[in-house]
Amino acid sequence: MTRNRAVLWGLVLLLAARLLAMFLVPLTDSTEARYAEIARKMVETGNWITPQFDYGVPFWAKPPMHTWLSALGIEAFGPSPFAARLGILVSAIATLAILWLWASTFTDRKTASIATLVAASSAVFFVSSAFVQTDMVLTLGVTASMAGFYGGIRGSRAWGWLFFLGLAIGLLAKGPIAVILSLLPIFVWVVWYRQWKNLAHLPWIAGTVACLVLSVPWYVAAEIATPGFLHYFLIGEHIQRFLQPGWKGDLYGAGREHFRGAIWLFWIGAALPWSLSLPVLAWRLRKGGAAQAEQAPLHLYLLLFAITPMVFFTAAANVLLAYVLPGIPAAALLAVLLWQRTGSSGARELTLGVAAMLLISLGLSIACLTPAGRSALPTEAYLVAAYPGQGRLAILEARSFSAEFYTQGKITRIGTPAELAQWLAPGDGVLVPKRKREAAMAAVGDTLQFVAEDRKYLLFVKCCKE
Repeated sequence: MTRNRAVLWGLVLLLAARLLAMFLVPLTDSTEARYAEIARKMVETGNWITPQFDYGVPFWAKPPMHTWLSALGIEAFGPSPFAARLGILVSAIATLAILWLWASTFTDRKTASIATLVAASSAVFFVSSAFVQTDMVLTLGVTASMAGFYGGIRGSRAWGWLFFLGLAIGLLAKGPIAVILSLLPIFVWVVWYRQWKNLAHLPWIAGTVACLVLSVPWYVAAEIATPGFLHYFLIGEHIQRFLQPGWKGDLYGAGREHFRGAIWLFWIGAALPWSLSLPVLAWRLRKGGAAQAEQAPLHLYLLLFAITPMVFFTAAANVLLAYVLPGIPAAALLAVLLWQRTGSSGARELTLGVAAMLLISLGLSIACLTPAGRSALPTEAYLVAAYPGQGRLAILEARSFSAEFYTQGKITRIGTPAELAQWLAPGDGVLVPKRKREAAMAAVGDTLQFVAEDRKYLLFVKCCKE
């Protein structure tokens, strides 16, 4: 089997494993189920301007492109995990396609294909490739911008236009942070290599106008629809979230506080299994990797592209592992180029890395079919499916986005056990947090019949006995 065919098979198998997980793994709380439920509400209400955290409650934390993608899948195929994830998967495939096309402009297709395979099989990219959240769509925008700029200053008009399209995608995916993650490394690289004259190759006026036309109208419409959005989004989400430990202004959850610099440790986990090979790569380069001066500008460009998310978020207190994702395509390409410089094919390492990711994915997907695997997942999908009655379903003193998604928004939130006792009728079901079991039983009496449980909730149905 030729190397090109082996790489293609690797990509096909990764795609197959990810598609299988899209069907078998339910939406998990809170991140993925939350964004999927926001997309489902978008379809249900027909409001495509303002994503809704709850009915009538605007979700100001993120722009809507990822929600639009998930909503389009739900519109086409109905409210299912596969439908909600489909648009994210398409954005991941588009990111890999851009990476391959871009790499093919300055290296051979085999190298471009290997880099694409390495990016696709890195842990954070593989998981995020069909995970309902913002970061994969942001990565698409940043990758398009970075690839488009590099191709544009080398004289390609089409690549130059892609730079501005990528900025527009990023602005609609996550906001100004997309522009920062693109322009910061570009600025450093242009200054370092004095690329000022080559900037003239880009269609600055027409491209900027196109970018603004594509992105600004939604921001204006969103502010008109729900005044206050711009202040919360630009100041709260882009400044206070990252500079204030345990930020209290988050309207949609608590800030995630970590020690400053944690983003670099996150990268090691996110880039698995390939981050494990970095010491080997460094050793090989020291032993025999002859540097070529003409490759230095490209290598620095890729390095800046890869590390900018970590550099930018080093001082941030509230960070997530997925924040490193926009730099993964560049890191994969740079690693492959440097590995080839050492004279090693890396075939064994590539095979082992991809095989490990496939085995882990398949193992986790199959585990979801077992009772133990189901009980370990942070989702109420199985409890909703286990509800045997035709009556109403409620959840006590909590909110579960997965329960909302799988009931299509029909689950009722009950504040106290006393209110639950007043609400319940024969045949109704209720999800009770395990810590509230005694309080619920005391309020409702012995009319609750146990049905099933998961890691967090107990499912009861009210029987006819009084």
